[in-house]
Amino acid sequence: MSFEPRDPDYARRVRECFDAQPVMATLGAALDEVAPGRCSITLAWRQDITQQDGFLHAGVLATLADSACGFAAFSLMPADARVLSIEFKINMLSPAVGPRFLARGEVIRAGRNITACRGEVFAVDENATKAVAAMQATMMTVRG
Repeated sequence: MSFEPRDPDYARRVRECFDAQPVMATLGAALDEVAPGRCSITLAWRQDITQQDGFLHAGVLATLADSACGFAAFSLMPADARVLSIEFKINMLSPAVGPRFLARGEVIRAGRNITACRGEVFAVDENATKAVAAMQATMMTVRG
């Protein structure tokens, strides 16, 4: 799908908002791609963000997918708006194992106040990219 951002300076706003999120810094996540209605975030595997079997923790997967969806939605919002997640569902598809993870968010439908998104998280290594989580999310445009 192709979307027109309401703010021509959307990429700067998305990057500034991403940089202002302490949780992204805590995880060591990096903003990779920003485009109208799309966003991707990368994360390197670390022992301290895994669960008992060494897989990336489900909460970390959800955080990555939620943020990718949120920033995808935010890229289409007016310059004076903020973004807020109001609902999501996530499916863990496979154990999250790998040296690196890539979360992609994309807008399905952008409304004036509510935006529907889908997100995916992939485990990435030099030989393969494997889907480990899928999300359906709803974001709200917050003004003022």
